[in-house]
Amino acid sequence: GTMGPAPAGKQPSGAAREPEVIEPALEDSGKEKKKVSLKKRARAESPAESLLQPVKLSREELYKEPTNEELNRLRETEILFHSSLLRLQVEELLKEVRLSEKKKDRIDTFLREVNQRIKRVPPTPETVLTDQSWLPAGVQVPLHQVPYTVKGSFRFLPPSQVTIIGSYLLGTCIRPDINVDVALTMPREIFQDKDGLNQRYFRKRALYLAHLAHFLAKDPLFGSVRFSYTNGCHLKPLLLLRPCGKDEHLVTVRLHPCPPLDYFRPCRLLPTKNNVRSAWYRGQSLPEGEPPTPHYNTWLLQDSALESHVQMLSTGLGSAQGLKDGVALLKVWLRQRELDKGLGGFNGFLISMLVTFLVSTRKIHTTMSGYQVLRSVLQFLGEAARLGKVSLNSDWLLCTPQPALADFHQVFPVVFLDSSGLLNLCADVTASTYHQVQHEAQLSMALLDSKADDAFQLLLMTPKPMIRAFDHVVHLHPLSRLQAACHRLKLWAELQDSGGDYVSAALGPLTTLLEQGLRSRLHLLAHSRPPVPEWDINQDPPKHKDSGTLTLGLLLRPEGLTSVLELGPEADQPEAADFRQFWGSRSELRRFQDGAIREAVVWEAASMSQKRLIPHQVVTHLLALHADIPESCVHYVGGFLGALIQSPKETSSTGEEALAKAVHCYDDLSRLLWRLEGLPLTVSAVQGTHPVLRYTEVFPPVPVRPAYSFYSHLQERASLLPRPDKPCPAYVEPITMVCHLEGSGQWPQDAEAVRRVRAAFQLRLAEVLAQQHKLQCRATATHTDVLKDGFVFRVRVAYQKEPQILREVRSPEGMISLRDTPASLHLERDTKLLPLLTSALHGLQQQHPAFSGVARLAKRWVRAQLLGEGFTDESLDLVSAALFLHPEPFTPPSSPQVGFLRFLSLVSTFDWKNNPLIVNLNGELTAEEQVEIRSGFLAARTRLPVMVILTPQDRKSSVWTQDGPSAQILQQLVILAAEALPILEKQLMDPRGPGDIRTVFRPPLDMYDVLIRLTPRHIPRHRQAVDPPAASFCRGLLSEPGPSSLMPVVGYDPPQLYLAQLREAFGDLALFFYDQYGGDVIGVLWKPTSFQPQPFKASCTKGHMVVSQGGELVMVPNVEAILEDFAVLGEGLVQAVEARSEKWTV
Repeated sequence: GTMGPAPAGKQPSGAAREPEVIEPALEDSGKEKKKVSLKKRARAESPAESLLQPVKLSREELYKEPTNEELNRLRETEILFHSSLLRLQVEELLKEVRLSEKKKDRIDTFLREVNQRIKRVPPTPETVLTDQSWLPAGVQVPLHQVPYTVKGSFRFLPPSQVTIIGSYLLGTCIRPDINVDVALTMPREIFQDKDGLNQRYFRKRALYLAHLAHFLAKDPLFGSVRFSYTNGCHLKPLLLLRPCGKDEHLVTVRLHPCPPLDYFRPCRLLPTKNNVRSAWYRGQSLPEGEPPTPHYNTWLLQDSALESHVQMLSTGLGSAQGLKDGVALLKVWLRQRELDKGLGGFNGFLISMLVTFLVSTRKIHTTMSGYQVLRSVLQFLGEAARLGKVSLNSDWLLCTPQPALADFHQVFPVVFLDSSGLLNLCADVTASTYHQVQHEAQLSMALLDSKADDAFQLLLMTPKPMIRAFDHVVHLHPLSRLQAACHRLKLWAELQDSGGDYVSAALGPLTTLLEQGLRSRLHLLAHSRPPVPEWDINQDPPKHKDSGTLTLGLLLRPEGLTSVLELGPEADQPEAADFRQFWGSRSELRRFQDGAIREAVVWEAASMSQKRLIPHQVVTHLLALHADIPESCVHYVGGFLGALIQSPKETSSTGEEALAKAVHCYDDLSRLLWRLEGLPLTVSAVQGTHPVLRYTEVFPPVPVRPAYSFYSHLQERASLLPRPDKPCPAYVEPITMVCHLEGSGQWPQDAEAVRRVRAAFQLRLAEVLAQQHKLQCRATATHTDVLKDGFVFRVRVAYQKEPQILREVRSPEGMISLRDTPASLHLERDTKLLPLLTSALHGLQQQHPAFSGVARLAKRWVRAQLLGEGFTDESLDLVSAALFLHPEPFTPPSSPQVGFLRFLSLVSTFDWKNNPLIVNLNGELTAEEQVEIRSGFLAARTRLPVMVILTPQDRKSSVWTQDGPSAQILQQLVILAAEALPILEKQLMDPRGPGDIRTVFRPPLDMYDVLIRLTPRHIPRHRQAVDPPAASFCRGLLSEPGPSSLMPVVGYDPPQLYLAQLREAFGDLALFFYDQYGGDVIGVLWKPTSFQPQPFKASCTKGHMVVSQGGELVMVPNVEAILEDFAVLGEGLVQAVEARSEKWTV
């Protein structure tokens, strides 16, 4: 049997059966043939009938078998493409990345010219290899010749053969960067015996290119002639030729010199053999014998196999368009994941070889379409992970004497042999890269099987840069430190093998070391591959350290992440010594509760945010201990954004502890309410509604203890009042909650009466709490404020039938009809939907500890942009929740940093106009229900708000965005997020440190017409500003919180009160923007309509002046007077009103 890509869950036959069904059906008797075809035809008929008029066909034609291709296409759309949309998208993408015929013709012309030029390069006389004086000025040898002295001689002769190799020939190259690889076979006369030794072959190859470069650079045909490295390998430079003029971006031709056929003896190049002698490379021979040089040998073999690989690929992929499409799709998939570039990347050549291999082992059939090929390869890569085997080994080995597979596994982490059985195609691929490919393949298969609408978009069109894919990243910089690491790790043999490339020599050992140290905290550790450089032919080739920075990506495992203990073996076990050796001085003996004495490492971390950064301690400790890399070279990027959600006095915590404390106090109070006696009706439920209670309040409240002298007192109500002569007191946010009372026949059936009964309950609640629990309370008709342990809770009594009563509308004839009214909707939202949402998000926080940090950073940013008024707290929390519930193509964030980057990405790329953001809380919605929601959305689009967020409890109306944002404000948010994301990602990817992390949080003020500056004395939350002030005013709190018998000033925020007045007075003329977290500026935008002259009416001249225009009296806004009113209204709070007069004229 063959393994096809088993389609999602339901039909295990289908694609997997394919080769078996079609082939026997063609060989067997006619009877069986009919059976297969009739079944298929029954499916095929209906759409065709409706479209086509019947055509008279002869009997033979009528009963002709459907062709393989027809059958395939039909079965495939049905089984594999869960929608015809996906098929269209795939075809569209392939059209997009394929080369047009016109371009191919222009490229072919260029290639013919290149071929002629190369043949005309003149030969040179023979000289010894170390005499390079014949090289003309203006060209440098593109290779580091260390050590310089080497035997042998060199002369240049034009290539004996020029062959096009690679994807251009196969028709699988993809735009935008079109490369054509050309192999130049160097004539036999250039070589001597033993050129495989001590880099002689590589020296000749480099001189060959240098001479070519000098001649081709003089030719006007070329716009540029530069050197680069083959896949980033420093021993194998190549020459890049680009056309001149308007075609300069058309194509890059890459010249690869290669040895004549069968020049190297394969037995000399086995992975166990040595071809770089220690006496030559290190200046002394080793008593223990020569170390093998497997990578060096592989690079020689690669050059020898260039042409045989092309032949193999062209027979393997041949004329099967589906296979070529599959390769093109896989290349796009790899490129979006940054897996294809650099030394040891999973490049297009590897993936093409893998497809050919899967065809030869019958895992892929040549009749498959591109999409099926993509699925089969992803499935193969994902499953290889479950088998825990890294050998993609070939059943296609045809030659007789094969070296033992074990020899390859001994020296290479990933083994995929070509058909000769001698060359490991994955020689440079590290285990980390391979695990990353597997991880991505598994994620992609799960995504395709989920039949999501946007699977294609997420799979092939969404880039996954490292900083957005991994929770934390670590930059090792400068790279020259890795030289010392190689010595510390005793990697001399590896350096000898790689020609001194200390970056790639150290990579494997370093990732293994860190994986071992982080094991329980880590899902995946990936590393960047140094970018492949290009340089001018008159420059020296770049050094290893010039490739910048080595970046490691950590995908964290939230359950193990925050443990402060690494538990080692018991003291008397033999493994204890290994544990001590691994952890060094950090390991110490400890006695545990069960009496055991064990080795253990304990990390210092008090708060949640410090625990999340324990990997930082692990990484710096292990790198310093085992690799001699000091802390100054390890730049750990994971906690920089924490500063924006730290409360002013806290530097060690990002507020998780304060939130937990408030939630704990709320739990106590809700228990008291449950057990209250002395209320006429019992409490049937207590539910939280405040963001604190779902862990998303940006700055969690802290227990307050007012200093009485700072306030004036209201004796009869045991309350404090602000004093006009003092700065504004600390802001105390009441934590809202709903207390449901049981239903009973005694509730009245009239809305006004219910409201009165409720008010009576609010008063009674305050009395009972004060009597039974000595709590300080203050009741109003709509809520009761309760002071408990320094927190103020605002308890609202609710009766579950009240929304129902508010729906009743009486007609003049006395008929009662039920209809949603603004009041009933509002009440239902606050007493039913909001508690449900709060508890669902509270549950999400228990599953995903990073949710709190992400939601708080997101809200901090939106409000810092002065757009907080447009978005309800709940709508922003839901957008953050979507990142955890629908993370594809990523995994759910495990750090606030990566979650915030994805928030910016989601806001700026989501198509708000044509799609609802469905947030599937608790996974309650099935795929079918989601389809239903989408079609409901499209039908009702014009009646829905600009931004639509739907949940299982709210499937149609998007309650949390009913009152905003407006289209302009959403558009502004999208633009700001799109600008902020690249800036912040660039900062975090900068190995020298991010610089000023607050940059993207500062709002752009140049768009406003007027700025109203406020005085910090009356901004109670001044210390929460994006740029916190060095000093602020005393806000009347004692530093030691303790019991307080007086109710503090609750919810008093002068800037908010001032804003409310401004909006009431001038809301028809202007929009006002403010950052409620300590902002000291209000931005004002004039409404464009307000400056159109209005006809004169004596009744409404407020803020207007009368002017005569064309003989008529009209009113226009009196800007001078309005600005004066701004200042008068905010007397004592407003510092200055700045008009940017050039932006508006009257």
